[in-house]
Amino acid sequence: MVNFPENKKIILFDGVCNLCNWAVQLVIKNDKNDTFRFAPLQSDIGLQIINERGIDTANLDSVILIEPGVAYYHKSTAAIEIAKHLKGYSWLRIFKPLPEGLRDSIYQFIARNRYKWFGKKDSCMIPTPELRSLFLK
Repeated sequence: MVNFPENKKIILFDGVCNLCNWAVQLVIKNDKNDTFRFAPLQSDIGLQIINERGIDTANLDSVILIEPGVAYYHKSTAAIEIAKHLKGYSWLRIFKPLPEGLRDSIYQFIARNRYKWFGKKDSCMIPTPELRSLFLK
């Protein structure tokens, strides 16, 4: 069983996606309250978290936000939940009242095209020594 860091929300992301890696860097830069920890979906720890939580693997094309002991979110809801904790991005919560189906259809359109538009890496991002403590092992 994965032991989560206390009082941290976990972001599972596509570790080979350039757009996703850019988004993780944006979160790190604007996470002024040290709210988040990260793991690539493709990593051993990411797969272990998914299996332990019984998360539908059909959602693996989505960012997944886990609030240990509370809930997990994916797709547009995860993005909004993450943004509301970021300096300069909390205004994105204005999209929460929109129907989830509408939000997710826009999210899915971007997700389906992310490799074509932004490219992908051959392997997951390796965090720098300064950022390593933000990633689950």
